[in-house]
Amino acid sequence: MNLFCVGISHHTANVETRERYAAPRSEEVWRAECGCDEALLLTTCNRVEIYGSAGAPVATDQILRRLVREGVASADDAHAFYRHEGEACVRHLFRVVAGLDSMVIGETEILGQVKKAYANARESGSAGPLLHRLFQRAFRVAKQVRSSTEITRGAVSVGSVAVDLAVKIFGDLTRRSVLILGAGETSERTARALSSRGVADIRVSNRSFERAENLAALVGGRAVSFHHWAAQCGEVDILISSTAAEEPLLTPDILAPLIRERSDRPLFIIDIAVPRDVAPEVNELDGVYLYDIDSLQSIAQQSLAMRRQQIAAGEEIIAEHVAEFRERLGSARGEIATPAIPGALDQASLRASEL
Repeated sequence: MNLFCVGISHHTANVETRERYAAPRSEEVWRAECGCDEALLLTTCNRVEIYGSAGAPVATDQILRRLVREGVASADDAHAFYRHEGEACVRHLFRVVAGLDSMVIGETEILGQVKKAYANARESGSAGPLLHRLFQRAFRVAKQVRSSTEITRGAVSVGSVAVDLAVKIFGDLTRRSVLILGAGETSERTARALSSRGVADIRVSNRSFERAENLAALVGGRAVSFHHWAAQCGEVDILISSTAAEEPLLTPDILAPLIRERSDRPLFIIDIAVPRDVAPEVNELDGVYLYDIDSLQSIAQQSLAMRRQQIAAGEEIIAEHVAEFRERLGSARGEIATPAIPGALDQASLRASEL
């Protein structure tokens, strides 16, 4: 059985390229068109990946041709795709689910996104026994990595990094007003991060007003009807958008009249949706500063550097204690020796015992 993964991510392509592949597709179609026995499609703001298994190898260009035929891609994008086979595919998935391959290293949203993709594939029958075992093991790996390391310290979600950017722009956020567009998991994490920074004026708008109300209640904010969210751009200081819309919701034609009424107050927009909620041309308007998800990478790298320093500091402390313990125990009882593996327990036996 051939196990493989084909994908595109923030490592290989910018948001303009990635969003061309973010539209939902049928896994059943993938199986039929590409000759896969099992298939699972993972789509997030930073990656689109197809995990599959087949009795015979499935060529990467066959998968890419399927994308081009659907009219969402260009053959020029082929260089941005990567492919992992067998063990490399397993390793890649484990790194993805544990947050080690994310733009924000250690972020926790990816686990929920992968679990949702897995549940959808199981429900549709596209994920069979092999992918079932693979993804169940991946979830165990993610749990162990998070519980045994410091990887989740610092800004560990796209939403928290977006709020860090707002802090860099404004400094104190307590007197700022923020509109959150969307009420999904990313928006909830963003709202909680804003609340923890002391933001009292948080407005939430979503196609489902009930979901907007529920999220607003969590952070002491207020819900705004989705029919009226654009008007809020004339009042708020910051707009953070994360919806599942397939076309831009905010365009220069919509925003330009509202900006003229702001009396020289700049509007900062952080668009963390893929596909993007805000047309790139919006950034050309005077008084508007637009950041998309790729703009957050430098801040994410700073957060990663901080966590690396913390981990490195912890390793130094551990090394010092190990050396001290070795010295004291060695002085009292002789040097610490590494126990030899009994001759009867060879390497083959060790491998078998680990299965």
